[in-house]
Amino acid sequence: MSPVRIKDNWREHRIFARRIGFFIALMVIAAIAVFSRLYYLQVIRQHYYETLSVANGVRTVPIPAARGLIVDRNGQVLAMNRPTFDLELTPDEVPDLRGSLLRLARLHLVHAHSIPRLIRAIKSHLRFDPVPIRLQLTQAEVARFAVRRYEFPGINISPQQSRWYPLRNLGVFAIGYVGPISASELRHVNPAAYAGTALFGKTGVEAVYQNVLHGTNGYRQVLVNALGREVRRPGVLARHLHEKPPIPGDDLILSLNLKIQRLAEKLLKGRDGAIVALNPWNGNVIALASSPTFDPNLFVRGISEKQYLALVNNPDMPLFDRALRSQLPIGSTIKPAIALGAITDGVINPKKRIYAGPDWHLPGSDHLFHNAAHEVCGWVGMSMSIIMSCDVYFYRVAYKMGVDRIGAWLPNFGFGRPTGIDLPGEESGLVPTPAWMAKHYPHDYGWYPGDTVILGIGQGAFMATPIQLAHYTAILATRGLSFRPRLVTGVRNPLTGKIHWKRPVLDGNLTMIKPSAWKLVIKAMHGVATNPRGTAYWDMINATYPIAAKTGTAQLTREEANGDYDKAATPEKLRDDSWFIAFAPVPKPRIAVAVLVEHAGWGAAAAGPDTMKILNAYLLGPNGKLLPATPRARYSLPRDIKPRATAGVDPRLTALERAAEP
Repeated sequence: MSPVRIKDNWREHRIFARRIGFFIALMVIAAIAVFSRLYYLQVIRQHYYETLSVANGVRTVPIPAARGLIVDRNGQVLAMNRPTFDLELTPDEVPDLRGSLLRLARLHLVHAHSIPRLIRAIKSHLRFDPVPIRLQLTQAEVARFAVRRYEFPGINISPQQSRWYPLRNLGVFAIGYVGPISASELRHVNPAAYAGTALFGKTGVEAVYQNVLHGTNGYRQVLVNALGREVRRPGVLARHLHEKPPIPGDDLILSLNLKIQRLAEKLLKGRDGAIVALNPWNGNVIALASSPTFDPNLFVRGISEKQYLALVNNPDMPLFDRALRSQLPIGSTIKPAIALGAITDGVINPKKRIYAGPDWHLPGSDHLFHNAAHEVCGWVGMSMSIIMSCDVYFYRVAYKMGVDRIGAWLPNFGFGRPTGIDLPGEESGLVPTPAWMAKHYPHDYGWYPGDTVILGIGQGAFMATPIQLAHYTAILATRGLSFRPRLVTGVRNPLTGKIHWKRPVLDGNLTMIKPSAWKLVIKAMHGVATNPRGTAYWDMINATYPIAAKTGTAQLTREEANGDYDKAATPEKLRDDSWFIAFAPVPKPRIAVAVLVEHAGWGAAAAGPDTMKILNAYLLGPNGKLLPATPRARYSLPRDIKPRATAGVDPRLTALERAAEP
């Protein structure tokens, strides 16, 4: 018989009571912990978590700074800003980047071929920063996007200020242009400082002074909803939103004289060439023209492939800056420099006359070096040989000087190296030497005496650019002072109106040349324009002020044995280049000019009349009389800028630098 278990109600009640008490205590402890945590989060750490909450609902939107203006010496606006609508993309808010761009391409809002470039640019930005993907939308394009806006999360239309060049192609190679900022450009700047920036300087002073023109971007905080879209909601959170206004970029004041710039481009219209005019006493660029040209506004919006290919494939190369990059032989314009070198080194007695027939040959050689058109110069000294541009005389001078002396002498006048002008892409030209020849033609060519001979007339492998030739002319005009060419003369703070005037840079002074040598060469250059035997006499016969000039004809194809070639049968691109240099008035010059007209033949015939028109426009008043020199005109203030107390003459300038500037 099994035992019977009697139920112990009291014991069970005690166990149940203990368990109930344990769970009640556990719940009380949990409640205390929860309420303690709530008190900690909502009372003690309220400010901290409110800040985080606001941050989660706030987006920082960059405010691009207004780009600085570019004006000429008299305040004429050359580059300005105008309101436009841009298409912006915020990478963090776009779920399908490539797909969105493809849909935009189907709406003709971006170019399909530019999508890979856009993706690279977008990925180079911070993911929460808006990136401009299309600039300057038309009204039709704005409307086309607006009706399909719901299909493009993270893409918005943003009102912006865009660059505008009111004078279009006038002075484009000096001013330059801006274009959409690229991924490679962002790698060379601080991306945070360029957040929201759509445009970047590509060429001209727009590129060189990018940091000056750009300014400092600001920002503003905006409330956004869960989709990342901006919302306007009044309340306590709005009081914590911050905004920092942008600081606009500084304005650039250029030395360009628009009257002369317009004339230079008009004279070159329909021809390939360049005109550069400088103030010889400070290096200020009066005019810098290259032809043909183009409208820079095409690049601001984002040039189409068709438009770009039309420019690139144009045989006249309108995108090519001939003033700074066209490296060509300069013909007889080199003769004044050769003459000064020969006199200074004592190679030749400048007063001794020699007979110069129609041609000349090296001792022991049968090869003939001809005078132009087989001209017989007769008995000539240094002065008359410059006036007549007698090649035979300078063949002999170059032969006596030798290539080593010539190679060491010509850089004194800025040849063979960049002038240092404040523009990008300047070429250095070439002063050839035997070492250069051995390096570049080690197997099939050597340096022969004939190569030295033709250096004396600016031919052979010798090359220079129009800006170098204008700089060289300015050195001749100042009798040895070498001022670095420059376009920007002042930088203006748009907030204070204060202008920082830039001091001219003197790179050198040819003190080794005696005054008597300068006098002889400059007098001979004056004779080029005034002596009936001078090569520029008929172009400058009506000049009312003294001019020093030199013509140059650069041969681009080999002459026949008799020294001539059939110009009618020669392709235009192989015909002679026409060069002309001049400065005036003598002896106190205010302007130095170099003119290149490509494939135009005889130097005086093509470039001479253009040079005369440039000089007259700059130096003569409406009554046809020589204008008086006005020392301060190179610092004429823009109309909206008040002169400083020292408005007469900048006290930092020396008397020499103030000498003769209209």
